[in-house]
Amino acid sequence: MAAPDHPRDTPDRRHQVVVIGSGFGGLFGTKALRRSDVDVTMVAKTTHHLFQPLLYQVATGILSEGEIAPPTREILSGQKNAQVLLGEVTGVDLEARTVTSHVLGRETVLAYDSLIVAAGAGQSYFGNDHFAEFAPGMKSIDDALELRGRIFGAFEMAELGAQRGDNVDHLLTFVVVGAGPTGVEMAGQIAELAHRTLKRDFRSINTRTARVVLVDAAPQVLPPFGQKLGDKAKSELEKLGVEVVLGAMVTDVDERGIEMKFKDGRVERINTVTKIWAAGVQANKLGKTLAEQSGAPLDRAGRVGVNPDLTLPGHPEVFVVGDMISLDNLPGVAQVAIQGSKYAAKEIDGRLKGKAPQPPFKYFDKGSMAIISRFRAVAMVGKLRITGVVAWLMWLGLHLVYITGFKSRVTALIRWAVSFIGRGRSERTTTEQQIFARSALARLKRGATDLVSQPGAYDAARELLETSRREELEAQAAEEARLTDSGQRGANLGEKVS
Repeated sequence: MAAPDHPRDTPDRRHQVVVIGSGFGGLFGTKALRRSDVDVTMVAKTTHHLFQPLLYQVATGILSEGEIAPPTREILSGQKNAQVLLGEVTGVDLEARTVTSHVLGRETVLAYDSLIVAAGAGQSYFGNDHFAEFAPGMKSIDDALELRGRIFGAFEMAELGAQRGDNVDHLLTFVVVGAGPTGVEMAGQIAELAHRTLKRDFRSINTRTARVVLVDAAPQVLPPFGQKLGDKAKSELEKLGVEVVLGAMVTDVDERGIEMKFKDGRVERINTVTKIWAAGVQANKLGKTLAEQSGAPLDRAGRVGVNPDLTLPGHPEVFVVGDMISLDNLPGVAQVAIQGSKYAAKEIDGRLKGKAPQPPFKYFDKGSMAIISRFRAVAMVGKLRITGVVAWLMWLGLHLVYITGFKSRVTALIRWAVSFIGRGRSERTTTEQQIFARSALARLKRGATDLVSQPGAYDAARELLETSRREELEAQAAEEARLTDSGQRGANLGEKVS
């Protein structure tokens, strides 16, 4: 494919901004440019904006995927200077100022004057990527739907096994790896499922005997929240029946269980079919591409060292925001991405208007929260440390504010009322496809690309397909007409037709 004409070569065109990613950084950065004299192109590998903090509620049947992942096009439909393109960005050429993306074998090259890189982060298995087949992470809608299938499917298979008299302990054991906010929330919700939601639904198993284990190599739960809130969260989890195993590093994961090693060298195995990986993040691989071309440093998690104004060293036209940056020990949370992308958008707009540069980016910490179960949460806002129902209500309110779209807020509130006040979970539909489709795609050499025709190959084959299909349809129509005209349709062929 020929490289596109660069925007700078066509003076009549407006300043071109390319935004990589449709997460918090990408979406808020794009929206912040709505009144600027620019054209914005958002390119992302999904067609939705994902409210990632609520993924675990999709996995445990509280919310539907649509409520936390509205279509990006719908969100930006009223922003006339923005367009959305589907594609996974595979390359950035800082010298040529182009971004290359691919989807199902189709390549797109975009030229930019300013670039906002908000590609986010993925799950880190600390060099053991083969664990992913048996212990899905919690970073995408695919992850959540697969886990929903695995969690509810485990109860179904246990019911079948118990009817036959089999030992089903491994099916009723759920292990969550990682005691950060996602792991704590996930473990708490699985415990609620087993002990409260499903307790009347089965006949051959007692779901309240299910074992839920939260494992982490760290010495405490929720380390970023401090010792006091970490101890409180651990205590609340244990009241729910969750086994909290700390100081244990997971060294192996297979189809039937996990192995963990303690500091004293002791190795312990837990037999379990359902494992959830909520430990560690790895910045998008685009970080390495940017670092190689700019000389910017990378930290161990693949995050890019940026200037205080969030620009890439030597490239003031490139802003990197959110989970991809290494700056001032900023945490990988949504607010860092939101504030950083708004800062970048304001700087781009200011440059076009001839304004002086902004002061260095400064993150305003609005606090951290983690829900444990219904009516149980912990919150850290400034010097305040809040627990219990008050923290839980704060968590509900904050998440309602940041869910995109009025309809999503209303439906989420209704679902929460049903799940937390009652015991119902309306999103319990699961299929084998949810569980196994990703593994099946992974076995293909090029993934889903192997299942579709290349543009040229499709065009070459279409005429032949149309010709053969036309002949088939004509022959079928002629036979149908003959049967009717000869009176043979529905007649007993053993009798004479008059």
